[in-house]
Amino acid sequence: MDTTAPGLAALTVFVEDLDAVAAFHRDVLQLPQVFADEVSRVFDLGGTLLNVLAVGAAGELVAPAAAAPAGGPAQVLLSLFVEDVDATCAQLRARGATLLNGPVDRPWGKRTAAFADPSGTVWEVAQDLAPRGGPTAGPG
Repeated sequence: MDTTAPGLAALTVFVEDLDAVAAFHRDVLQLPQVFADEVSRVFDLGGTLLNVLAVGAAGELVAPAAAAPAGGPAQVLLSLFVEDVDATCAQLRARGATLLNGPVDRPWGKRTAAFADPSGTVWEVAQDLAPRGGPTAGPG
């Protein structure tokens, strides 16, 4: 069996309030919705699908494990790379998001800020910091 993956195909998050979380992803993050039914909403994250699934429908996907209840400690941080963290944070705030932290320069060469969606999933926006004395590093 080849375990080399070409990339992350889909990420599924289990949520209590499907409509509120879907609205956040659609209206605040402005992700394009590509599928919807009574228990899920699927958004395009640019090559990875984000499946927002009602926790009641999660059982068959994770059995015999159980889906974790909402409101517990953060167990995942989802990072979105952007060109300008400060400008993105201003847009997120204007759309109703509340930052948990940042923007802050990190010692590993990124400027980041974190926020949570209505289900408590923690998201981060991040950008590369410019090398000292030079322009921003990146693909060229």
